[in-house]
Amino acid sequence: MRAPPLTHTRRSPHGGPPHPLPAPTDVSLVFPPHPVWVRAARETVRTLLAASHRPELTDTAVLLTSEAVTNAINACAGKDCTTPVTLYAGWTDPHRLRVLVHDEAPGLPTCHTPGPDAEEGRGIQLISYGSDAWGVCTHGPGPGKATWFEVGR
Repeated sequence: MRAPPLTHTRRSPHGGPPHPLPAPTDVSLVFPPHPVWVRAARETVRTLLAASHRPELTDTAVLLTSEAVTNAINACAGKDCTTPVTLYAGWTDPHRLRVLVHDEAPGLPTCHTPGPDAEEGRGIQLISYGSDAWGVCTHGPGPGKATWFEVGR
């Protein structure tokens, strides 16, 4: 049985009873392409899932968010791209969360199998194995690409 949606309350400016606030359905975060922002991106997704009463998706969604954001930041660093990275997370339906990470670095991420001693190169592989759906989108108003994934059924 699914818990009822989380509601917050705010005080009425006229001294009346508090008004319920609905749980958020989506979040976004725009940040410079620097590794210090990976934690903020993870916490943004973690907070959305907590507010939505979907703790069963948290570990997977947070891990995959970390991978997608790290890939975007690394792509920007490797191509001297300083434009902000954008994270968007929202519900495509009551059971499925989509997370999208956009950067303006040229090139597309690839899914490959790194050597056993490699310290990087597993991000897209983790996203492909851990998500229910994923992809890379190059449509949009500007340059770059968006890596997205969905979790939940």
